[in-house]
Amino acid sequence: MSNYIITPTQLSKTRQNLIIFALSIGAFAIGLSEFSSMGLLLEISRGLGVSESQVGVSISVYALGVVVGAPLLAIFGAGLKRKNLLLALAMMYAIANIASALAPTYGTLLIARFISGLPHGAYFGIASLVAASISPPSQKGMAVTKVMLGLAVAILVGNPIAVWLGQQFTWRLAFALVGVLAFITVLMVNWSLPLDPKEKKTSPMKELAAFNRLQIWLVLLIGVFGFTGMFTVFSYMAPVLVNVTKVSESYMPWLVVAVYSSNTEQLFHHVEQPFQHK
Repeated sequence: MSNYIITPTQLSKTRQNLIIFALSIGAFAIGLSEFSSMGLLLEISRGLGVSESQVGVSISVYALGVVVGAPLLAIFGAGLKRKNLLLALAMMYAIANIASALAPTYGTLLIARFISGLPHGAYFGIASLVAASISPPSQKGMAVTKVMLGLAVAILVGNPIAVWLGQQFTWRLAFALVGVLAFITVLMVNWSLPLDPKEKKTSPMKELAAFNRLQIWLVLLIGVFGFTGMFTVFSYMAPVLVNVTKVSESYMPWLVVAVYSSNTEQLFHHVEQPFQHK
């Protein structure tokens, strides 16, 4: 990918922080949508009148959307301005999650969750690139970490609250909240991030060239096997804890904190390293 043209000296510190904060809200919304559906698996099952394994399929369908959308949207969006691509991804996420909240049937929920997953990976890639490029060289890693902080806060704080709200009212409220947050991201990015007419464009073929490297495929395979195991556990955490260990559902928000917090420590360690020596 080509570098974003706007330099840190062209943006005030306040404007840089606003942009990063806006991007972190988008990361928070994505984390909320991705993980709250796992904690609310039982509520979704009862609400739609389907089995727990069928709700588990909806989580897998979201993941499929991530796998399909991340490379395709990054490649075909390569010719767009970074700002315009970010706005399109956040708006797509907002609409798809509102559709998830309003889904009248199991089939429509599957469609909405698949579409929700499409902009997931591409958003994090573009948001990280923009955050790093608007920051001074010594602060690039920290800027990306701040964006990813939205994801960590969603896992540790947002998801327990979303699970509690889903238990008290309806599981649809969690997805509706995600849609609102994604729309706020659209408004804030549109207002704070300037559109640079001198920004260099790249081509889909240049994006695909990265896959000629064996190291890229090895890293992808590590991620595939590692996250497959992790999300298998996370997806069926609620029914296992409630049905097997006989834990009360009222404890689920706290159990979500306990289980998810064990995986957030590594987030900041790994995300900052690629930028530390640039």
